[in-house]
Amino acid sequence: MKPAEELRYLILAIQREGNRLLAAELRPLGVTPSQAEVLRVLRDHGPLTLSALGGLLVCETGNSPSRLVDRLVAQGLVQRDTDPDDRRYLALSLTPEGKALSKRIVAAEEALHDAIDQLVTGQPVDETITTLRAVAGAFPAGEALARRRAAEEA
Repeated sequence: MKPAEELRYLILAIQREGNRLLAAELRPLGVTPSQAEVLRVLRDHGPLTLSALGGLLVCETGNSPSRLVDRLVAQGLVQRDTDPDDRRYLALSLTPEGKALSKRIVAAEEALHDAIDQLVTGQPVDETITTLRAVAGAFPAGEALARRRAAEEA
């Protein structure tokens, strides 16, 4: 197996298992990993326009996140208001219920991150992250993640 092929399959295996574990943590909260990502991004970066939200999502790169947002609005977790900066747009933000749920989502994500930390203890994590950023940066999902990282560092 070529190193690039193995890297691709290792990333896929880790992604699938991580998503499965996260889905199990989120199931009692009544949200999917994609819905949880929307709530988390709005919590950390909102209020946002639909377009700005889409630019920060990994789960829906290249697609409009409108289906996810519609579902979360219907559940009473996200609200749409006129954007104060440009009345032609809607600003998406969390409702009080969405804010409360986002705190529980953070706890579920932290449980997964703690499990990952246990697996990589003693490993060259910084070098691995640098390699993965280089590969992911060539794709829209990697670019979305880089935008989120940059916004958090600003």
